Amino acid sequence: MMGTEVSVYLWSDDPEIGEDLLEEVFQEAARIDRLMSTYKDDSEISEINRSAAESKVVVGEELFGLIRESIEISRMTGGAFDITYDSVGQYYDFRKHLRPDESTVAAQIENIDFRFLELNEANNSIHFRKRGVRINLGGIAKGHVVERGIALLRGHGITNAVVTAGGDSRLLGDRRGRPWMIGIRDPRVDGEVSISVPLQDEAISTSGDYERFFDEDGIRYHHIIHPGTGAPAGGVHSATVFGPNGVVTDALSTSVFIMGVDKGLRLIASLPEYESIVIDADGQVYYSDGLARPEIPGPP
Repeated sequence: MMGTEVSVYLWSDDPEIGEDLLEEVFQEAARIDRLMSTYKDDSEISEINRSAAESKVVVGEELFGLIRESIEISRMTGGAFDITYDSVGQYYDFRKHLRPDESTVAAQIENIDFRFLELNEANNSIHFRKRGVRINLGGIAKGHVVERGIALLRGHGITNAVVTAGGDSRLLGDRRGRPWMIGIRDPRVDGEVSISVPLQDEAISTSGDYERFFDEDGIRYHHIIHPGTGAPAGGVHSATVFGPNGVVTDALSTSVFIMGVDKGLRLIASLPEYESIVIDADGQVYYSDGLARPEIPGPP
């Protein structure tokens, strides 16, 4: 769902109840996908993209709230996170190895700016101040999926679980007396883990240039679009953020990837509840100030 794999792990004393809850989480993920997918013509976000430049589009509280939070994160990151990136992003097709030409990027990049979104709190309406603007919640919706899944399980009395959607995971409690060991994959070696992080009752999100991409003439074109250039962001292979809220970690991992190591980690340093691990384009690993570096054994 949502162009990625959604998985759920939980502990339940009653296997039948556990199976029912697994299905309930998957149904919730499917509901959010129907609401927020730009690939479904009848989704609320597709209606916004079709009509919001012509007139105000009234949407449900859930989608409105997520768009409002996206704008708040855009302000916090100085526009590094911007859901209007899809004004250019819509012209990439990574499965077919297609990308927009320079003239298309030059024409459409003028439509990337979260300030073009006008929100009316009184009636939950969205309006685009400019024609050509298009939004996509791909950088925040999977975080919403995992948060909603964990909230659902917690409401049914589950105390130990993990819900994962692509590079986003939300942990409920611990692994029955031990921390969850969450692996950050090697961005250039399939199936290999670069770093394992012990966590409990937290969210963790990784944005990487290996998720949706194609290589052409030695250049990797991937899905993390820099709002300032309309091209895939460079300088970083992956950015991981963890903290108390999966919606925020999802958006921040994208933001840190786009901002790069120095600016990205300075942003994280200003957010005491969040930490980050960044792997740059040379394979060098960087840690935010609140993390202890793993010990590297010396020679025998």
